[in-house]
Order: sequence, then structure tokens, then C-alpha cells
Amino acid sequence: MLIDEFLTKWDARERHSIKVNAPIDEVCRAMRQMDLRRARLTNFLHKLRGISAPADFSIADLLKMRFVILAKEPDKEIVLGLTGKFWQPDGNLVRVERDDFIHFDKPGYAKAAWNFSLFETADGAIRLNTETRIFCTDAASRARFRLYWFLIGAFSGLIRREILCVIKKAAESSYRRQPGGF
Repeated sequence: MLIDEFLTKWDARERHSIKVNAPIDEVCRAMRQMDLRRARLTNFLHKLRGISAPADFSIADLLKMRFVILAKEPDKEIVLGLTGKFWQPDGNLVRVERDDFIHFDKPGYAKAAWNFSLFETADGAIRLNTETRIFCTDAASRARFRLYWFLIGAFSGLIRREILCVIKKAAESSYRRQPGGF
């Protein structure tokens, strides 16, 4: 997987998956255009953190929030990267471009790689997976991150699962509206 090229070791990792009954092109479209405003819990948790939802809250909007696209393979996988001090209220996010992400090691920071990957199943559905890996650049940031992750790790998982459900619902409802859809 492409995510393996960017974070081969990590301090925290979470993986989630959902089955989507729609063709891969519909799932990819729904993923690119995901409207996270429809994810009520995600929006609530972001508001608690002081993050306001952009107009659409799509992948394009995530890029405006200092995420970068680390890699993508059409109809297979996209990997996003983010660097900052996630344990601070504002996250102290720093935009680190793709070519610098792997070697970024400034003390006091953490970097995260977040992917979406797609696989066709035997019954013609799509298995949509997401994985998040976080690596801290030094022992001090690792200690701060571990406390932060202890407090918010479960909520992070809820957000990822809700995002998968938003994508699933959009892909399946769009596919059902098409001629020949089920």
C-alpha cells in the first residue's frame, strides 16, 4: 500500500473498513467529494476543538487546512499527510510538502499519514478502508501525544467510521439513482 512509503513505523495506528454496494468509480467520486458536514458527530467534535467546517469539507477542503496529498493511485488509494503538534488546542499545524514529509524530523512534532484504499470484493461490492498512522519526532512529543491520544483516540476512531459511512451513503444513493442501479 502507498501509505507504507510514508510511515513505516508509528506511535499510533487505527484502521477501519466498510463494505459499499456501488461500483468503484462511484465510491471514488463520493470519496473525493465527501461532504463531511453530513457527519454530525465529526462536526460536533471539530467545533469542540475550534475547527469550523469549510463549505463542503471535502478532500479539497482538507488540503486548505494544511493536509497534503502524499500519494494517489486512481481507483486504489489516496494518502494524505499532516504535520503538527496535535496535542495543542490549535494543532500548531505545519504544511510539509510531499517530498519533505518522509524526512521531516523537527523535534516537538508529530506527522500523520491517513489513507483511503479500495478493493473489489468477490460479490462485486467495494471494500473501503481507511488507516491513520501517527509518528512523533522525539520522546517529548511522543509523551505529549500519548496523553492526547489516551483522551481522544476513541473519538478519532468514531470520526473515521462516520466518514466511511458518509462516503458509503453518498456512493450507494448516487448509484441507486442511475439507470441499472439496484
